[in-house]
Amino acid sequence: QVRLVESGGGLVQAGGSLNLSCTASGLTFTTYSMAWFRQAPGMERDFVARISASGLNIQYADSVKGRFTISRDNAKNTVYLQMTSLKPEDTAVYYCARDKRSSLWRTSLQASDYDYWGQGTQVTVSS
Repeated sequence: QVRLVESGGGLVQAGGSLNLSCTASGLTFTTYSMAWFRQAPGMERDFVARISASGLNIQYADSVKGRFTISRDNAKNTVYLQMTSLKPEDTAVYYCARDKRSSLWRTSLQASDYDYWGQGTQVTVSS
């Protein structure tokens, strides 16, 4: 059974920090790029960050650059998102996802490029 399970969300005050985790099972993890997306109510699912299979390539959305850090541990089939200096506009459900293709570093950043998704974890930042 394919599973991506996110954890670590919660309620935090503006300026605070949260650490999200996403653990994969039932699928190949180590040769695929992984990404975090987020979706606020009534909004599209937006790209947040991604990391290549090796961890050598990383990209962030401009809105989170300098505040969020993505990393992965292939031995644990887990990808992380460390979030600091959180703002109310970071409030959303955060999803991890696996790229559709192995060993590929895409030029696009669309949700449709990812095939397996977690159930999401809610992050709420109060002002």
